[in-house]
Amino acid sequence: MVTLHALPTLQNLGSTIDAKLDVEAVVVDWFSRLTKAISLKDVPTIIDLFIDGGFWRDMLALTWNFRTFEGKNAVSRFLQDQLPVFNPESDTFSLQRDSIELQRPYEDIAWIQALFKFDTNVGHASGVFRLVPLPSGTWKAHVVYTNLEDLKGFPEQIGPLRDYRPNHGKWAAKREREKEFLDDEPAVVIIGGGQSGLDVAARLKMLGISALIVEKNQRIGDNWRKRYAALCLHDPVWYDHMPYLPFPPSWPVYTPALKLADWLESYAHSMELNVWTMATVVSVEKETGDSGKRWSVLVEREDGRKRTFKVDHVVFALGIGSGRARYPNIPGQDDFKGQVLHSTQHNVGADHLGKKVAVIGACTSAHDVCADYVDHGVDVTMVQRGPTYVMSTREGIPRFIGLYQEGGLPADVADRVAASYPNEMIKLLHQRVTKEVAEADKELLDGLRRVGFKLTFGEDDSGCLQLAFGKAGGYYFDVGASQLIIDGKIKLKSDGPVKKFIPAGLLFEDGSTLDADVVVFATGYADSRSAYLDLIKNTDLHDKVQQLWGFDDEGELKGFAREVINPSKEGKAVGGLWCMMGNLALCRFYSKHIALQIKAYQENLFGVRYEN
Repeated sequence: MVTLHALPTLQNLGSTIDAKLDVEAVVVDWFSRLTKAISLKDVPTIIDLFIDGGFWRDMLALTWNFRTFEGKNAVSRFLQDQLPVFNPESDTFSLQRDSIELQRPYEDIAWIQALFKFDTNVGHASGVFRLVPLPSGTWKAHVVYTNLEDLKGFPEQIGPLRDYRPNHGKWAAKREREKEFLDDEPAVVIIGGGQSGLDVAARLKMLGISALIVEKNQRIGDNWRKRYAALCLHDPVWYDHMPYLPFPPSWPVYTPALKLADWLESYAHSMELNVWTMATVVSVEKETGDSGKRWSVLVEREDGRKRTFKVDHVVFALGIGSGRARYPNIPGQDDFKGQVLHSTQHNVGADHLGKKVAVIGACTSAHDVCADYVDHGVDVTMVQRGPTYVMSTREGIPRFIGLYQEGGLPADVADRVAASYPNEMIKLLHQRVTKEVAEADKELLDGLRRVGFKLTFGEDDSGCLQLAFGKAGGYYFDVGASQLIIDGKIKLKSDGPVKKFIPAGLLFEDGSTLDADVVVFATGYADSRSAYLDLIKNTDLHDKVQQLWGFDDEGELKGFAREVINPSKEGKAVGGLWCMMGNLALCRFYSKHIALQIKAYQENLFGVRYEN
């Protein structure tokens, strides 16, 4: 028997795998019983197709929300409430037989995975399920995942639906008028022109929704271009494709930041996205006039021109922490005779030739900055305040995101399979993966321990996932800096907290000191919410904006890819304000969810978010 918060191991199930198992027959039989029960809205029969500790995760298809239901009671209540609302059409359920696969991720785990499609009364949806064996020889669901793909009657304008009309000499003038919104108003204002803003704008455009991206920098891509010169993505190219326009097959596995910056700029141009650079959103306020819209957005351009847009939807695409540097409260900074900066202000190690540099922090940016200083012959010391999860990209990346690889599943299919794992289940799986990676990285980790580097294996030994989604930091995917620490080329001070600045550097709680001419805070970013509240001028609405990022009780990200309303009824006062942020993979997948929700509102298709 599999209980809540346990993996469906063969031991827990009390099962074995028959060597003569007809995998396709098992799937076809289970799927036919599911579709028949759904057509009858026979919830008890559906529940009987699940094991006791099973999950149903839904993204918009049956809830207009992002929900994970764990256990038969929770799944039963959800289905009782929502099947009558969405009326899944039994004759539209289609099993993708070429997706059926018996998988053995571990010797003691076996499941059959398959993908399917179906329609509801408002949309076209996809699904993934995984069946596990019982002692009786029957197979039942451990996970069912459903995802809204498109709205009925409103397909994306791509492929055969693209514009077939020839354009003789009118394109440039037309685009200029579109970008300036000389003839109409945008339906959506997107604040921020990084990958999150671009992805949402592209998704909206394909649904026929006009959007204006307001970007404070001079060029699209400057959010990457203006960061430290040594910055390079630690995620592989197969994981990082953008919607509609994937990276070319010659693209390097790990993308330098400057190269990505140029790609983002070309993406905006190629996708014909409407962008105002060197422009800022001054305020977002409740619309009180007779426009019939919800929000009034004041935009100021570089030359001082101002324009107010009345819209129903504003997407905040400001990045993790909204790009605002976090500085720890260390007293005595005014006494320090040297220079203090944040890693967001660091450019290149050569800026401090002949200086002694202390970098406070021990996660990704700290490692990158320290390695950059070493490359330029600068004396640098990493000041580690707390433990860090470290794994090598060579050993860790293939294990943690192995769905994304050369010659593997298309990114959009891999996205759906990845999303079909509830985060509570991922945590349990990642406990095993983290142990495997640590064993493979044993020499590296032992070397770090020898020099006093403090290590952690993450929350409940689950590696990087909980750290990334919980605190957006606390880890480093090693691409070489760890060996520099082991070899002493990056000096390390990890024996106690910093007490205060002193004129010549830093004083620690144990009385020791560290001389420094430059102190770099590689301490991450502030609360994302703060930038939202600064722009929302109706202060009475501030408590209606919920926490952004971090897992809720069901393992779903708070305030992410949805309206930022807090769970209370009063939170609906900030309806129409949306949050999009995260890495390239998250933005690729979830940008469509935001676009579909906004389109559903526009076409009066959006129902009620299921909150029970």
